[in-house]
Amino acid sequence: MSIIEKHVVPENIGKIRLSDYAREIFQKYIPSRNGIKKAIKKELIIVDEQPSTTGLWVKPGQRITLLKATKQRKLFQQKLPIVYEDEYLAIINKPAGLLVSGNQFRTVENALEFNLSSSHQPDALTKMRPVHRLDRLTSGLLIIAKTKNCQKTSDKMFKEHRIEKRYQAIVMGKMPKQGKIDKKIEDKPALTNFQRIKTVPSLKSEWLSLVDLWLESGRTHQLRIHLAQAGFPILGDTLYAEPGRTLQGSGLFLTAVQLKFAHPVTKNILNFTIEPPHKFKLQLAREKQRYYKFNPE
Repeated sequence: MSIIEKHVVPENIGKIRLSDYAREIFQKYIPSRNGIKKAIKKELIIVDEQPSTTGLWVKPGQRITLLKATKQRKLFQQKLPIVYEDEYLAIINKPAGLLVSGNQFRTVENALEFNLSSSHQPDALTKMRPVHRLDRLTSGLLIIAKTKNCQKTSDKMFKEHRIEKRYQAIVMGKMPKQGKIDKKIEDKPALTNFQRIKTVPSLKSEWLSLVDLWLESGRTHQLRIHLAQAGFPILGDTLYAEPGRTLQGSGLFLTAVQLKFAHPVTKNILNFTIEPPHKFKLQLAREKQRYYKFNPE
């Protein structure tokens, strides 16, 4: 609720009931008698900070307040894993398949109030907001701003590349041990660094590689585009891989596993690392098992 107007009843007030008196003092906001009665019933007109009735006799010195009903946001009650939380920001582990924000109801942004505590700082945001994005199909670490200052500072830090992000992916093929992919995306510079962690044999693609990935630019779908261009599409990527070449039905094997940055307010270095989803380990084990089932040593 927010206050529209406050009124103190003066001395020498005649005998008058609240419904009639409120109509006089709040005429410019609620011109009809019926509207006044509804407002009193909905507890939008209160007397001495308490709900009242239309038939109350008004007395000198009483404080009559007209309130504005604030539209209550409908919460998306989706449980989100919380990695870290304080008065200024939070880090969550975004599930794959969930949009970060947008016009849809089922988004991370609409689930934040259900999962996180609101900030008590003077510049607290009325609605907590993610300060960067992950693709809908990508899981992993996501920074949430709780205050205006944190939102503004974090946004600047991302633009200045002062927030380190590491991703992990399973790709098709045997990638080189380490290297860079430096190819423009939509005529804009784009650079991806990679390091191979392990490989397993695969019946379908000969090899699968588990890789670490670092972005030095932030183009839309950069990792998916770069890896597909290099001949190592991300497993489960039906958009950029050649038709029929990649796995379908198990989602995209791409996740943000590490965030490292200076706290926008305290300046302490924060470093968060999570394990990739269990399906990564399971898929690699299955591929290896299937390969040796049909190709015994």
